[in-house]
Amino acid sequence: MSVRDDLRELAQKKLSALNKYFSDDVTANVTFKVRRDTEIIEVTIGMGNTLFRSEEGADTFRTALDKAVDTLERQIRRNKTRLQKRIREGAFAEPSFPEGPDYEEEPEFEIRTKTYPIRPMSVEEAILQMNLLEHQFFVFVDDVDQETRVVYRRKDGGYGLIIPE
Repeated sequence: MSVRDDLRELAQKKLSALNKYFSDDVTANVTFKVRRDTEIIEVTIGMGNTLFRSEEGADTFRTALDKAVDTLERQIRRNKTRLQKRIREGAFAEPSFPEGPDYEEEPEFEIRTKTYPIRPMSVEEAILQMNLLEHQFFVFVDDVDQETRVVYRRKDGGYGLIIPE
């Protein structure tokens, strides 16, 4: 859809309020969608190797934008707090992951395709990135052996690690 200039300017103004959290120049991708009677805004901000993402729907784009900015600000503050805590405490303890997948088969569903740059990272970084994106799983390259891995959130609240053979 084509976005009106006033809506584009409003999105730039609202998102520029998040600049106080970033030291470098950061780019945000904003997608405007309409599904049924709901206006949806999806915002993705890339900061270095970390992604912040929010998808919010409301009666108007303005309301959805306000919700998305609030969600992103919470994510950014939460990430900043975690990083500060990490620096104070030193390194993470080695995580323990339960064995065996825990999944259910889904009925027919819509498939969305996304591409993203993949970089080597630790399991802890992958879990942090997954939580920031509010996803149930995250694919990454292990920084130790350069192999593809998947971390996922278990129903019991824990995390799992899938290592292909």
